[in-house]
Amino acid sequence: MANTNTDLTEEDAADLQFPKETDFTSLSKPPALINVSHRNVVLGHCSNCFNELVLRYIFCEKCSLNICLDCFANGAEFGEHENNHEYRVLKIDFLLFNNSDWTAEEELKLIDSLLYYGNWGLVALDFPNKSVNEIKDHYEYFYLNGNGSKNMPVFKKDLVLPETIVPYRFQLTDSEDPPRYAYNTVGYQSVAGYNPPRGDFENEYDKNAEDLVASLEPIDTDHPCYEILTNLQYAVAQNYNNRLRERHRRKMVIAQHGLLVLRKTLSWLHRYDLTITRPVYEKFMRFMHSCEPTKFEMLMEGMHRAGELKVQIERLFALRRIGITTLPEGRMYIKLHQMHQENRKKLKLFRSKPIFNWRANKNASFDLSSKFTKKKPLSTPLDIIGLPGFDKLTEKEKEICSSVRLVPATYLELKELLVAENIKVGHVKLQKARSMLKIDVNKTRKLYDFLVAEAYIKK
Repeated sequence: MANTNTDLTEEDAADLQFPKETDFTSLSKPPALINVSHRNVVLGHCSNCFNELVLRYIFCEKCSLNICLDCFANGAEFGEHENNHEYRVLKIDFLLFNNSDWTAEEELKLIDSLLYYGNWGLVALDFPNKSVNEIKDHYEYFYLNGNGSKNMPVFKKDLVLPETIVPYRFQLTDSEDPPRYAYNTVGYQSVAGYNPPRGDFENEYDKNAEDLVASLEPIDTDHPCYEILTNLQYAVAQNYNNRLRERHRRKMVIAQHGLLVLRKTLSWLHRYDLTITRPVYEKFMRFMHSCEPTKFEMLMEGMHRAGELKVQIERLFALRRIGITTLPEGRMYIKLHQMHQENRKKLKLFRSKPIFNWRANKNASFDLSSKFTKKKPLSTPLDIIGLPGFDKLTEKEKEICSSVRLVPATYLELKELLVAENIKVGHVKLQKARSMLKIDVNKTRKLYDFLVAEAYIKK
């Protein structure tokens, strides 16, 4: 075991107080950058105590070892290293790339922030003297384009990306005509009186428009007011043409957006029940008048996709609340949770068999004490993330909906009924709540107690 000399020479002390200006390019074998933490720039580990090397450390020229300042100050000797070997004090305030004013410390900080945040706006907060565009241009030029070093990985510039296929409800160019229902049938009424053979409606929009021109008569050129009457008839005819154009426009909206086939329209709208929700997409249906079919489809599909992403973000929040911070941990938790639910179902099915029920088994020759009473099995909490009305709930309301197994939209309706009754009468009795809600009595009791505890209603 090597002896440790704790005495420092004046030269060593001077080097620690005024370190030599050294960069990695002058080393015969520069140390590798091993790890990068979020707050401190970690340049590796000490070869003696294995602590992280931060900002400044000692590099032994003879042994090519990294030594932290504490071990160097104590004169540590280990392996073939002795405290009288030549050394250099290394730091990271040198320029790493040519034609760049970024230091090595800033480069490490950039990589660290990108790995931690993954967002340019948040990365820019760590660089108050640089804009977002400057940071993005620097990363693209030196890292993505490989101008920083020839050892950088090369990316193909001409990437062939697959074409994004938007799941439209049908091909708008060749929409199908509705079936030719018999007169005075339910199907005939469902298409609003549309007659496929004629391509027209039985009751036209603004069906009294023809009354404008029905009473017009030719005017004699010798009439003293010929010019005035002609202009008046021209204005009436122009008004009639405007009303015909509006009628034709409404027909085109119905035909191009595929609204004639009621069944297909309803099934298309039900697709957005969980993401856009019914009150929202019913309001957006008004924009059909001012949007082309393809653009309106893109609008609805974009909102649908945004709703799906919102549900996924809510699930990530739920995982974060229980301490899961990485995607692999989340996948593992979801997989184990599914296995747990399946095993609970199997166990419940196993216990339901009469052969394993000691109460129903007549051959059972053992007695159990009354303290081993059968407890009512707890129901599995309902996964309400992404269901309609989820974003309108508070944290406590989310817990009660999940435990009672109530859909958020249903909970909001029941809550509105009880709150309205409380405003009307001044209080709500449990018996009155059961007659109003008409759901399971146990769920009613839990919901009633929750609303009383949260001061939504009074007993």
